[in-house]
Amino acid sequence: MNKAEVSALFAQQFNEAPSFVIASPGRINLIGEHVDYNSGFVLPAAIDKYMYVAVSQRNDSQILLHATDLNQNFQTNLDAALQPSSSGWPNYVLGVIDELRKDGHVVSGFNMLITGNIPIGAGVSSSAALECATVFACKHLFDLDISKQSMVKIAQRAENNFVGVNCGVMDQFASMFGKADHVIKLDCADLSYTYFPFKLEGISIVLFDTFVKHSLASSEYNTRRQECETGLAALRQQFSITSFREATLAMLDTVADSISDKVYNRCKYVIEEIGRMEAACNHLLAGEIGAFGTRMYETHMGLSELYEVSCPELDCIVENCKKENDIVGARMMGGGFGGCVIALVQTANVEAVYNRINTAYQNKFGRNMGKYLMHIGDGTRLLD
Repeated sequence: MNKAEVSALFAQQFNEAPSFVIASPGRINLIGEHVDYNSGFVLPAAIDKYMYVAVSQRNDSQILLHATDLNQNFQTNLDAALQPSSSGWPNYVLGVIDELRKDGHVVSGFNMLITGNIPIGAGVSSSAALECATVFACKHLFDLDISKQSMVKIAQRAENNFVGVNCGVMDQFASMFGKADHVIKLDCADLSYTYFPFKLEGISIVLFDTFVKHSLASSEYNTRRQECETGLAALRQQFSITSFREATLAMLDTVADSISDKVYNRCKYVIEEIGRMEAACNHLLAGEIGAFGTRMYETHMGLSELYEVSCPELDCIVENCKKENDIVGARMMGGGFGGCVIALVQTANVEAVYNRINTAYQNKFGRNMGKYLMHIGDGTRLLD
């Protein structure tokens, strides 16, 4: 969508032109899954699918939200403490407003229209895109002095504190800092980052969608985080380390008797994935795309067997990807328990590969899987 189209929807709803229109992208993550909240490195990128937000300031303290794609409205008043909505989607906006006010920023009433083309429930972070769009809109609407780094942290805290998902910072960072044709090597400990060019000749980034909604993801996500914290605490009692980045499997074996098998497996996955991420970046720099793909398959195995955030549908797709010579690598992506498999596929054979894997998926589950071709796009921005 362009600015004119989003503005027309806003005018239809609110009988005025918006002051600003913002596009904020979803994200993919090539490798480094579930390590962003464990002080690891990740390799995400923004995608060319967006949440669009149009806003105008009001002369009262009302917040009026309209979600075009859901055909739903929400209204609240800033004079009282903001309360989570049972509808779910307004909370990504309200959480940002709540965090801005906690930081001492002055926010008054506004009208907001929300629309977009990010596949919902596919694990490409439509929620982070909406949070980033909201904080970016408020920065411009209320002339707030906030850096991009601060906006990322506000968006993350909104999800942690108001929505109640104890997520790491990767999704919001990728949405805000995305750069076309580049992946971001992000250090989740201090938010330092490096852009890597990522335009592979003859290879496409494809998402295969299970169409399984990750209803377990929020609660299990928080559980995984607690399990990792338990394991790290045990490691810290024995060794002078601050994070999993300094931990080794030998250290983990030393404390194995003091933690449960589950906690051991979670920690083993995290330590291995941090190592895989470093190896994968070196493969990219060396142009070793086949070796990079191997790391992706290893990540999936760890997520499925050690971290236990996969599901039969995701595992089925990855197993069938392994049979395809035209697929360089594949793994489940995102929180887990549904969503998508990310695969690097020879561009010329995407349709044929999809058809074969979809046939196997149909035979096992009695329904089709989805397919999205993803291109790496720019981060959150004002539309001109």
